[in-house]
Amino acid sequence: MTTPPAAPAPEPISPVQARALAEGVLPPVEEVRPGIWTLAVPFRFGVPDATLVYVIEGTDGVLTVVDPGWSEDGSLDALSDGLRQIGRSVSDVGLVAVTHLHADHLGAAAAVRRASGARIAMHGLEVRALEDERADAARHEADIATWGVPHEFRSGLSDAWGIGRRIGLGATEPPYADVLLDDGDLLPVTGRSLRAIWTPGHTAGHLCFLDEPDGLLFTGDHVLPRINSGIGLGGRTASNPLGDYLASLARLDGYAALEVCPGHEYRFADVVSRARTLVRHREERSRHVAEALDALDAPTLFAVASRVPFSGGIESMRGFLLASALTQTAFHADLLGRAGEIRPA
Repeated sequence: MTTPPAAPAPEPISPVQARALAEGVLPPVEEVRPGIWTLAVPFRFGVPDATLVYVIEGTDGVLTVVDPGWSEDGSLDALSDGLRQIGRSVSDVGLVAVTHLHADHLGAAAAVRRASGARIAMHGLEVRALEDERADAARHEADIATWGVPHEFRSGLSDAWGIGRRIGLGATEPPYADVLLDDGDLLPVTGRSLRAIWTPGHTAGHLCFLDEPDGLLFTGDHVLPRINSGIGLGGRTASNPLGDYLASLARLDGYAALEVCPGHEYRFADVVSRARTLVRHREERSRHVAEALDALDAPTLFAVASRVPFSGGIESMRGFLLASALTQTAFHADLLGRAGEIRPA
């Protein structure tokens, strides 16, 4: 993920989540709807970085967990504590529904499966990305050599983006999924209507989950209230992840009335207005990339990105953040039809 946009953030539906975010503490367990709760699981780096986990009770009493959060070492302490607060336990979980493959969303899934026998459900493209992780990392390593990154900025690039990269951070194990979801599929949750919406961009197989009867849209990292989600942060794709992301944002146009349940920060209303803000941000970024290309002769990718007003400037970035900024610059150039103007170093 990248830095918050300049546009005003949407007002929170959950003031307690917004207050916890501002204070740098974990938000408490909240009941979103009857039989639907949200709790927070911290990243390995600690608060305020946390994943909002959603727990949905079927009419048979079996629990579905949407994005169980981080668990690099297999510990389920935070998740178990949240479930205890609603009178339940990990053994009650029958399904883990995953929006995307990043460890702060998928990471605890295998541990939940071991503890309860729950099935893991996610898009097949996320499974493929996990299976191809090593091959993709080698290709990323080759990309790094073409970016024209000055020596003083190269520290950590290989570990974060090249041959050292681990998108799952060792937190998952085969089989990565027991249920493969595609666009429009209903999740096997008794007495609930929870439908998968394919929203590629952040990753190739990112899913949102739509609960129209309860007026909820679980958006993972596709749409967040204050953060501009990074693009192309899963496996390598044949299509441009930026183009995919913009198309995925447009798919949300009919859901303005729903309460948004994102993967981070706080719940909010009107996903359509927020999506339009994100589109405008990307349009502005494309304009800056075009201006950089106009101004430079035979530019490298680093030279172009250096003229794009990333928060703090490209010179302040290292490792993963730098690699993400550079690849997203390349996506913008490609979408402009100007990728051929960038010269490999």
